Amino acid sequence: MQLSEAKRGRISSWDRSGGNDDRVHIAPGETKVIAEIQGPGAITHIWMTLESTEKYYLRKVVLRMFWDEEEHPSVESPIGDFFGAGHCETTNFVSLPIQMSPESGRGFNCWFPMPFSKGARILVENQNEVSEVRLYYYIDYEQWPTPLSNIAYFHAQWRRAICKGKSEEKVAQELLDDADPHGLSPEELNRLFLFGGKNTTGAENYIILEAQGRGHFVGTILYIHNLRETNLWNWYGEGDDMIFIDGEKWPPSLHGTGTEDYCNMAWCPTQPYSAPYHGLILPGGPNWSGKVTLYRFHIEDPIYFQRSIKVTIEHGHNNHRWDDIASVGFWYQSEPHIPFPPLPSLWKRLVLVG
Repeated sequence: MQLSEAKRGRISSWDRSGGNDDRVHIAPGETKVIAEIQGPGAITHIWMTLESTEKYYLRKVVLRMFWDEEEHPSVESPIGDFFGAGHCETTNFVSLPIQMSPESGRGFNCWFPMPFSKGARILVENQNEVSEVRLYYYIDYEQWPTPLSNIAYFHAQWRRAICKGKSEEKVAQELLDDADPHGLSPEELNRLFLFGGKNTTGAENYIILEAQGRGHFVGTILYIHNLRETNLWNWYGEGDDMIFIDGEKWPPSLHGTGTEDYCNMAWCPTQPYSAPYHGLILPGGPNWSGKVTLYRFHIEDPIYFQRSIKVTIEHGHNNHRWDDIASVGFWYQSEPHIPFPPLPSLWKRLVLVG
């Protein structure tokens, strides 16, 4: 270890009156700046917990972060999704950079380092309709005597799509040259739906991240709501990951073999599991029904790009499935970054019932 000229700091929600109301009250429709730090330096740890009486508030409250007086946020995500609670369901899990801690996963933690040269600003917006949010937080940081050269800035972006898939009959018609699929058994139709066809472009894949500039991708938390109702084999995860670097065409240099394979698991997992870099926070219900949360962090194996990156994954093999998928992509890059698409309206962000 070496001695350092850095100074440690913390911004928290402690009660400035000396009382015990150690939280920030955010009214419906209100945005509060919860931290402003003058640089150079880096945020090293964030802890948060929050409460509200409104349903789905973890997707209604939005977290934004800005570096070096930039106009557009480098981090923009519903607060629950950022920390692993993308279905508005908390549960204890441990990874290296993100954790949900007891009680019942409501203690949110992030250890991604977030450097800056001139300063940092963190905002929380309450988009609840009627209820306030009570937010407790620590933002731990260090200040440096001089800025780093060639900084890669932390970024995180939320996305969501209710994917456009195909019916079992439509898939069978396409694969059997428009033959009548009614002569097939339900099991045969299901097998064609799950495993049939060829994806030779990646054009209809779910997009986790698109970025331009120079940097490295460090992972994602992936939220899948299995919307298909069937008593037959209903595995959601035949979709291959395809990561396109610097504008390359299909097939990309990073092409995987299945959703659980990308997340370093195997054989259609049904067991909750958390490791430093990969895991299954929510495994879904019987026959992989309902809501599933997986993650894969590229801490030891960052994915570098010099000009651009497009991180995608199929929604079922050949994009046959029509599941509700959301994600947070995490990466570092030089600034300026391309402004994110506008965050979808509140009603387009809410969790589907089921």
